[in-house]
Amino acid sequence: MIRVFLFGINGKMGRFVCEQAEKTDEFEVVGGFDRVPHPSITTYNDIAAVPGDFDVVVDFSRAELLPSIIALCEKYNKPAVIASTGYDDKQLAAIAALSEKVAVLRSGNMSVGVNLLLDLVEKAAKTLGYAFDAEIIEKHHNQKADAPSGTALMLAEKIKEVRPEAEFVYGRHGESKRKPEDVTIHAVRGGTIVGEHDVIFAGEDEIVTLSHVALSRKIFAVGALKAAAFIVTKECGLYSMKNVLG
Repeated sequence: MIRVFLFGINGKMGRFVCEQAEKTDEFEVVGGFDRVPHPSITTYNDIAAVPGDFDVVVDFSRAELLPSIIALCEKYNKPAVIASTGYDDKQLAAIAALSEKVAVLRSGNMSVGVNLLLDLVEKAAKTLGYAFDAEIIEKHHNQKADAPSGTALMLAEKIKEVRPEAEFVYGRHGESKRKPEDVTIHAVRGGTIVGEHDVIFAGEDEIVTLSHVALSRKIFAVGALKAAAFIVTKECGLYSMKNVLG
């Protein structure tokens, strides 16, 4: 039984993780951290009060809670699955520093399908080259705080890996001609959209579109638990969902 301590336990994703864990004999959510207590699982709002009776931290909270996550992992020498988004460069550096002490898996998207999409986008960008303009459109619900999404940025980075001269452009307005190296990212926020990502490669007389649509947040919870099962057996280092899926 893998004992999970869950940051953001009473949020939308936290509740999905709890529900998925309850359906298995492999996981138990033994505690969590949140402003609002979970109705049936011990919840803390003071990191100093959290005991070390867990095997792995899973985070679906907010970027500003990163110092608390780092402190808890360092205190008890526990691995972490970090699934929150919206980190700045300083915070990403802090995650990298943590991975030198414990095993850390960070991903802007825990979905198996999205991680397949990342590989497909990389291959398409390499095969099609600069002759095909790259545009990314991401859509999420109206409560999502960060834009563009972590997944959209991951997709853009995959393109840049094979197109090193790529320049990221966020939205488009006014009078400015598109450059071949532009990778434009558009963010849509509305309603209850779980998550949609389209990567468009537009060439002369033909268009290639790669898409992923999330129909339920369940897919992210399932992926996070797969990541937790993976990371508890690993030495210190920074891992991704690609390592989990092989």
